[in-house]
Amino acid sequence: MKTHLVCPHCNSTNRVSTDQLQAELSCGSCHKPLFEKYPSNLNAAGLAAQIAKSEVPVVVDFWAPWCGPCRMMAPEYEKACAMLEPHARFVKVDTEAHQDVGVQHNIRSIPTLAIFKGGKEVSRISGARSASDLAKWIQPLIT
Repeated sequence: MKTHLVCPHCNSTNRVSTDQLQAELSCGSCHKPLFEKYPSNLNAAGLAAQIAKSEVPVVVDFWAPWCGPCRMMAPEYEKACAMLEPHARFVKVDTEAHQDVGVQHNIRSIPTLAIFKGGKEVSRISGARSASDLAKWIQPLIT
């Protein structure tokens, strides 16, 4: 079976066999890794491409550099990413730099995390979490 993965670097859509997800995959366009075991920083266009075209669930951390809890949770989010990729795409969006994205997704507090599947938001939580808490929340939603 094939699945579509959107490159976090160039936003190209790659068609990949699902049994190859555990392999080190590279983008067919820019040749950079499709998964790097750490969250990708995206702008509005990158996030829109991931949500609309990626067939793996997309976990988004809406954050800002001035936010203490966001900075505190960042290493935990990276640990969760390392544990759960490639079964989900982990991304971060700086709501200070990309305020339009925060408005579009109705982000009222940060950090806020949302999971998108099939182009739709399926779950959301706010507040800093540990890697194990994040994994417990994400795991049932990505299988």
